[in-house]
Amino acid sequence: MGVLTWSELASLSLARQFPRVTGADVSAVVETLRRVGPLQTQTARSAFLGLAARAPGLTHATLTEAYESLAVVRGSSLRGTVHTSVAGQHPLLEATARLGQRTVWARLVPLGSHTLEDLWGALEEHAAGDWRTQAELVDAMVDWLVRHEGEELAQRARTQARSLFFSHAGLVRRPLRGGWEGQGLPGYRTARVLLGEGAERDRLVGDTGAAAARVVRLHLASYGPASRHDIAWWSGLGLRPVDAALEALAPELTVRPGPDGRDYWDLAEGVPDPVDDVGTRLLPEFDALVVGYDPRARDRFVDPAHLPLLWPSTNGLLLPPVLHRGQIVGSWQLEGSGRRRRLEVSVFPGCPGPTGQQLEEPATGVAAALAIEVTDVTVREHASPPL
Repeated sequence: MGVLTWSELASLSLARQFPRVTGADVSAVVETLRRVGPLQTQTARSAFLGLAARAPGLTHATLTEAYESLAVVRGSSLRGTVHTSVAGQHPLLEATARLGQRTVWARLVPLGSHTLEDLWGALEEHAAGDWRTQAELVDAMVDWLVRHEGEELAQRARTQARSLFFSHAGLVRRPLRGGWEGQGLPGYRTARVLLGEGAERDRLVGDTGAAAARVVRLHLASYGPASRHDIAWWSGLGLRPVDAALEALAPELTVRPGPDGRDYWDLAEGVPDPVDDVGTRLLPEFDALVVGYDPRARDRFVDPAHLPLLWPSTNGLLLPPVLHRGQIVGSWQLEGSGRRRRLEVSVFPGCPGPTGQQLEEPATGVAAALAIEVTDVTVREHASPPL
């Protein structure tokens, strides 16, 4: 077994990220999300677009039903970033986030006589019985800190509150205004109460080694093959717990050198046959084909020369990618307002872009996922970023 190429890595990952799932009901949503892994969704519509791109035929109504029925849930977890996952994976994601985000919380809220578990427990108790706004949770946190740690730390924590609540996985969220695909005011509830997974959560929180091993296996099943750096970046864990997990899982894994000199791990069994091309797909902001891998090793799906076009440093926003012939060849956007929208595709210089005909099916998928009408599709060359 020789050195893996970027093309081989892409083919093996495509087979995982675009599984063949039949049906277009909530069970299809769950099965697709279970197989592709949690989707980064701080842009709310990303879950709708990401799932529709991977399971053509899913509609806005079905994706909304999946959220409303708690078949899938949204919450801050991996890397302290908002993700959508199947409900059954949330205890693992919560345990992982508690381990990975502990240092962040300890730096922003350096407690004296109490532990982070005490503070987290107080927040979760406050949100156990009803949906709470961020402002209500901030007030509850400040009140607890004033009573237990003093006014100075309480006010310091208030200034850091947005970062803190963005990274606490003990709470899941829903829009209090507007649809699940929008950026409406979020409300927060205690995950273990709402989902009834308290015992599983507690077991994983209490056994960090087991939690790390399970999240490493989850990443490999959804994204593999992957380097230790890929897994660490995606999960928010340090390299040390990732290495320990890989060692514990070694009998279940294979390892091969990759094109960048790193070792790439994979599951030994249950690996789908590689796929070179899944057709043309319109992917969401912060799609897994980019953010599922270490920032210094995203070459399997996007040419490093094109990454600044897709992810401009000026604003830090990853544009919605266009996948064509197994590679990211450009970005896309919806123009106009209201229900009737125009779709514009921008192709990177030198890349073979999709034709209008090849965009018909993915455009229909976007329309169904967002409950809009796409009136026109245009293709142009991507503009170069300003110097």
